[in-house]
Amino acid sequence: MSLDSHITLGRSGLRVSPFTLGTMTFGEDHGWGSSPEESAKILASYVDRGGNSVDTANLYTNGHSEKIIGDVLAGTPGLRDRLVLATKFFGNLHAGDPNGGGPGRKALVHQLEDSLRRLRTDYVDLYWLHNFDPVTPVEETIRALDDQVRAGKIRYIGFSDVPAWATAHAATLAQWHGWSPIIALQLEHSLLERTPEGELIPMAQAMGMGVMPWSPLRGGFLSGKYTSGAAPASERGRVPSAAEFVVVDAVNAVAAEIGVPAAQVALAWLRGRPGISSVVIGARRLDQFETNRGALDVTLADAQRATLDEVSAPHLNFPAENNRELAPHLQFAGATVDGRPSAAMPMFFEPGTRY
Repeated sequence: MSLDSHITLGRSGLRVSPFTLGTMTFGEDHGWGSSPEESAKILASYVDRGGNSVDTANLYTNGHSEKIIGDVLAGTPGLRDRLVLATKFFGNLHAGDPNGGGPGRKALVHQLEDSLRRLRTDYVDLYWLHNFDPVTPVEETIRALDDQVRAGKIRYIGFSDVPAWATAHAATLAQWHGWSPIIALQLEHSLLERTPEGELIPMAQAMGMGVMPWSPLRGGFLSGKYTSGAAPASERGRVPSAAEFVVVDAVNAVAAEIGVPAAQVALAWLRGRPGISSVVIGARRLDQFETNRGALDVTLADAQRATLDEVSAPHLNFPAENNRELAPHLQFAGATVDGRPSAAMPMFFEPGTRY
């Protein structure tokens, strides 16, 4: 598979690459990240290899990520319209201004105008609500987003890091009112974070939303630089827990068996999970990007995937765990276990069975 093996995002006609370029690392404003020059190289390499989906946010490096992308687009005629350019809103970049961030109409419009200015474009293809706000009426947010779609300033709408019930509520309201639909979700998902499989991903599948996982390497824990025998401290001062090391070591073992970097194993596993549309990958250096991109060439054997599934199996509680227990007994109804058809026998006796 290659970056130009485009797929439609959710129940929409928007086509994106199997890996989306995440740009949270663009800019060194927080004391880490990529210089503008290195960021431009990463973006150029992604595009040159057929990638078309670029993700940023107004909050990333205090808006610098958007500006770096905008500068590249301005210097590359014709590139803007070839990309699926996405950004997010919610973060407040204006200290002391209570309406500087959040999902209210005034804040939403202001944030969009600021992002368009930094990106040096007059529209974004996908505009993400970046967080959940229990105060602002969801009708206000969805209608304000629909107005911006009708104004031509955004093309599609997505939700990022919003609970399943709140997303389903908003999507249902949009459908009832004939407003622009929510076509995609962003959420944290990896071998070390599988709780979205409980409610978020099944909800997305049922409602026709594509899923874009972020942090697929769990902040570098699945990159290959960690083992239970050698655990360098992360930049944030945390190392994997004992339970996490069980998964990390399993990933490293599969990587050694195949002869590829551990990061590629973790990304290949996630790309093959049910409901996943495009995985958001990031990098601070060009060589890191090239390593991550190489996961598109990795195919896991069934036994390897089963091993990774087993060591990382999440505790999903009700109703997901209950459904997992019932699914093997409901094969006749087409039930699945973790997205795969059950191979168990039905719980009912066959006609004519004596008992």
